[in-house]
Amino acid sequence: MAQDGNAARTIESLPPPVEGPAIWYGPDMAKRTEWVHALSAEDLGEIELAMRPLADAQADIARITKADFPLPKLAPKLARICNEVVNGRGFALMRGLPVDRWSIREAATAYFGIGSHFGNARSQNAKGHVLGHVRDLGLNAAKDPTARVYQTRERQTYHTDSCDIVGLLCLKTARSGGASALVSSMTIYNEMRKRRPDLLLPLFEPLHTDRRGEVPAGQKPWHDIPIFNWYEGRLSALYARRYIESASRRCRH
Repeated sequence: MAQDGNAARTIESLPPPVEGPAIWYGPDMAKRTEWVHALSAEDLGEIELAMRPLADAQADIARITKADFPLPKLAPKLARICNEVVNGRGFALMRGLPVDRWSIREAATAYFGIGSHFGNARSQNAKGHVLGHVRDLGLNAAKDPTARVYQTRERQTYHTDSCDIVGLLCLKTARSGGASALVSSMTIYNEMRKRRPDLLLPLFEPLHTDRRGEVPAGQKPWHDIPIFNWYEGRLSALYARRYIESASRRCRH
């Protein structure tokens, strides 16, 4: 009786199950195609027209705004895709950018310009970088407390980043590996809530998360943040297992 009562109170204290398009399972999603958006010749023409003067002038990519990158007919399509990402399934795939004939600057300019229609860029590190390269720099994230996994050849585990939308542009196909995998954090929440709510409750409490050497003055080498957060009727997730584990090792030492 006491155990059942505790379980009921635990369930009642958690946010309700998530409903809607954010709930999906990989095998089912892999059979669907509505999340794939192929850019048309007209779309690419608009992108090229907006990108060309900026790239030719070697404009500061980090300063490109939506106003600098007009896409009269493509913009409404991008707005719909953005809504799919933020309020729908949580991801989308766009295909067709001619990166094989663009220089790195041209591709980066087009990529950042398109991104400006999805929101305002946020820096990825203490250096203020808003556009980075996923490239093996010979680093070791396990041994180097300042290394990021995307700077190594190590396998990247499931994680989220500290922003509303993350964009990736593939410039070259990897010789081997390089496959990307997605999972719905909202589906994970629902499954945990149904199966093991006792394990879910602690995930709403702050956990030590490693700053990877980017420590503000007077602060600890980690910050505390929960994996799941419920705010104004909306559930969000922030999960970086590698950084939680490395922060735990720091605390023990």
